[in-house]
Amino acid sequence: MDKGTVIRTIVLAFALVNQFLVGFGLYEIPGTEEEQTVVISSVFTFIAATVAWFKNNYLTAKGKKQREVLKDKGLSK
Repeated sequence: MDKGTVIRTIVLAFALVNQFLVGFGLYEIPGTEEEQTVVISSVFTFIAATVAWFKNNYLTAKGKKQREVLKDKGLSK
């Protein structure tokens, strides 16, 4: 896996754990009200999920082949 995939996966995992904790009332961001905590957590989860899953992570064999073709043609990092 490339560095971007690892970072996006870690951020998504953190967001999902945070959403679970907020949903069960086990964690609140200090200095905010309960409603603000839910909104902030939901927005964070939505952004992390969108970036993690809609970004081409090249996880499958087909995706890895696509990455190699892009690199060979100089179209990717």
